[in-house]
Amino acid sequence: MKFIDEYREPLAVRKLADEINRQVTRPWTIMEICGGQTHSIARFGIDELLPEEITLAHGPGCPVCVTPIELIDKAVAIARRQDTVFCSFGDMLRVPGSEGDLFSAKSEGGDVRIVYSPTDALKIARENPEKRVVFFAVGFETTAPANAMAVYQAAKQGIDNFFLLVSHVLVPPAIEALLSSPDNRVQAFLAAGHVCAIMGHEQYKPLATKFEVPIVVTGFEPLDILEGVLLCVKQLEQGLCEVQNQYLRTVNQSGNQTAQQLISEVFQITPRKWRGIGEIPQSGLSLKDDYKKFDAEKEFDIEAIQANESELCISGLILRGAKTPDQCSAFGKECTPEHPLGAPMVSSEGACAAYYKYRKLVS
Repeated sequence: MKFIDEYREPLAVRKLADEINRQVTRPWTIMEICGGQTHSIARFGIDELLPEEITLAHGPGCPVCVTPIELIDKAVAIARRQDTVFCSFGDMLRVPGSEGDLFSAKSEGGDVRIVYSPTDALKIARENPEKRVVFFAVGFETTAPANAMAVYQAAKQGIDNFFLLVSHVLVPPAIEALLSSPDNRVQAFLAAGHVCAIMGHEQYKPLATKFEVPIVVTGFEPLDILEGVLLCVKQLEQGLCEVQNQYLRTVNQSGNQTAQQLISEVFQITPRKWRGIGEIPQSGLSLKDDYKKFDAEKEFDIEAIQANESELCISGLILRGAKTPDQCSAFGKECTPEHPLGAPMVSSEGACAAYYKYRKLVS
């Protein structure tokens, strides 16, 4: 298929892998920051093509996975209300909270609907004025423009029964938190191409300079990821710490200015708790005062819900790159896609789901 097959061409893949092997002289740990990249690595066996000196650590690059368990519990509480239609993308429905998931709320009679866009939820609100319609706004900077547009349109059209349950997180503060950790072992990053398509890559330069780490904006196909690794290795071997853009066919330096303006119109930067990691300062988005009337947490008075993680689940260690999914004692046993203990086993971008799907268990 044109524009896909050429980024999976076996001879080109082997050529890049061989070049990485020629360049590397000592051990390096590189973290991919996007769950889509993690799935490509597991699916195509990219890590198995690399020399043993290179370790790929999987980062907190799955927005479903880092959504705190308290917000899942809040979503379930809202979805169980009889006067409410709760809308979400499909990958959120089976994410476990402390007391069930959205599928269980649906089975109990809640009106829970899978939609493909926040504007689908806005349409439902327009057509059902007697109901309160909530959209679960989860994601990195990539999905923020569409969610901002839905709220902006609701305000312009006077639709007062539409609300967002916001769980937006931002990538650069997460990278800073990881690099600031005393047990950090990551020496370079593959930045997420789709996030940078919106935000550009200027915001990564202060991080590269402050922590002296290479950051390479990378796509999602095998050749993208291998070229990203090669660029990281070349910098590491030469003692450089620069931001480079491998994903030139999609990403430019400044990003999508129109999308950024829309995000700034509707959202403000706020502290945000990340599942398995804790609160990271200035790492999330919340609705600005002018749009607070669309905030589901305030509308349903659920801001104080607290919850606890499963004691068996090590998703926090996995999201920080400290462990791989197959190092979890519950992986493939107590925790499976049908009966998940944590979000990384459910999400289409979760590291545990990738390992379960593409890596055989070794007994």
